[in-house]
Amino acid sequence: MTTTTGTSAKQMLSERVHARLQEAILRGDYAPGEALKPQELAQRHEVSLAVVREALVRLVGEGIAVRLPNRGFAVPDFSDRRWQEIAEARSTIEPAMLRMAIERGDLDWEARVRAAHHRLARTPVYAPGEGEYYSSAWSEAHRVFHRTLLEGCGNPVLLDTFDRLWTASELARRWSAHRTPGRDGVAEHRRLEETALARDADTAAEVLTRHLTTTAADLTT
Repeated sequence: MTTTTGTSAKQMLSERVHARLQEAILRGDYAPGEALKPQELAQRHEVSLAVVREALVRLVGEGIAVRLPNRGFAVPDFSDRRWQEIAEARSTIEPAMLRMAIERGDLDWEARVRAAHHRLARTPVYAPGEGEYYSSAWSEAHRVFHRTLLEGCGNPVLLDTFDRLWTASELARRWSAHRTPGRDGVAEHRRLEETALARDADTAAEVLTRHLTTTAADLTT
């Protein structure tokens, strides 16, 4: 019983530290490429090194941190090739999923797409006190809109893949916010909704591909 209780307490601490670090990185408290030093983090959060390392390993799995050989952990850099690899994977998989959704989606799917887009369009992109990147509320509305578009495909395996790739690209997405201030994301999302609900699979897939690759390209400019 003592061992089980101790393990549970450690997991709870790790969950808490993970959530706080994830929020801090996504908020922009750590610069691209900045080291995440386990000993300093353990002192700051008043937990053991083991708890911090467990939280950091989870962040690595989510694509929000990287593990460097013999150098510990760090926030990914702008130049990390992985951003381009994730963008390539998404721009290969998601347009195909969207084509399937347009073919298979029913009226309920159409209604959910409209509702998700309405929520996205009405949610403030930035929020006071949340740093210079996209707000948490907008980021969640953004995720729900993109996922809802693809849910019409009806394939849970593909949707699980979307979920993993979305999480892995969240940091790059937030970084891109201020690198291309002239980008009209509102128009891009409206165009996605319009072409999908018009059942124009070719145009919708093209719009989505351009939408996805632009974000990754923003980090190389």
